Amino acid sequence: MKNSKRITTLAMLAMTVTFFLAGCVPQKMSSHPKIPTGLIYGSSYKYIAVPLQHIMERIADIFGGINGYGWAIIIITFVVRMILLPLMLNQSNKMTAQQEKTRRLKPQLDIIQAQQKVATTAEEKAELSQLMMQVYKENNSSMMPSLGCLTLLIQLPIFSGLYQAIQYSPEISSSHFFGIGLGSPNIIITVIATLLYVGQSALSLIGMPAEQKKQMQTTVLMSPAITFFISLFAPAGLALYFLAGGIIMVIQQLITTFIIMPRVKQRIDLEIKENPIVTVVTKEMFTQKAGTESAATATTLDSQQANTNTTVSSRSNNQRNAGKQRHKPQA
Repeated sequence: MKNSKRITTLAMLAMTVTFFLAGCVPQKMSSHPKIPTGLIYGSSYKYIAVPLQHIMERIADIFGGINGYGWAIIIITFVVRMILLPLMLNQSNKMTAQQEKTRRLKPQLDIIQAQQKVATTAEEKAELSQLMMQVYKENNSSMMPSLGCLTLLIQLPIFSGLYQAIQYSPEISSSHFFGIGLGSPNIIITVIATLLYVGQSALSLIGMPAEQKKQMQTTVLMSPAITFFISLFAPAGLALYFLAGGIIMVIQQLITTFIIMPRVKQRIDLEIKENPIVTVVTKEMFTQKAGTESAATATTLDSQQANTNTTVSSRSNNQRNAGKQRHKPQA
């Protein structure tokens, strides 16, 4: 269930990014596309794209040469990622801690989930949901997943602004970076950027239990898929943003996998030693409950059968008495 929710969330984010970028595409491709003036895309161009154009022009002037705008995009990517890095590492820390706690609670959660599959009434399902919440609560954990997509949401205005900055600036859209035109799609940058996110996704699976790794395989492929889809149709300048961001993401994932995860696991182990896992549910609880319900059902059936037998016997007696009355000789 959690896996499907993550997939749905990422799919919605992909559609949101597509929506942002679709509005930036000029209706008539020409050397001088019309500047957007609407409320959403016009404001995005005025308050995000134009400042980004000025920043890239300044950086390109500093570097000079034909590759100046490409380096400007890379530097902007680096600055944005460095600003987001503390938030991203904090999210990785929390997500790892939550995954570790959930793994320790898995035996109890499996018992509840098995009972949910055979529950037939709304009352039983509600009771099991309450039990699951209690398992998390008693062990200082949470059922709510970490907001792993928050950083992507924060970057959406940058995506839109950078797209518009490249699309509507003749200087940037006609510039090149090591022979690659920044104003039109480029398959080379698209493939490299996608492979970087595939590598980052593969690194994120290291150290996971086999069962959890199997559940996450579909989810981790969403990020490379989104990168490929957007970069395939967007200007190469935006794909270059993904490529540079992918390099930083790989570095961040290396830090998470080989530094943060071992430390978090060690911390969780110490916490459990000091505060052992609280057992809320056991298999015996449901076995005893099933036995009690079966006994109660059997007692009810026996009682109903006894009542039925009594009723039948009473009717038979009444019928015999009535027959005697009819055949009694008159004096």
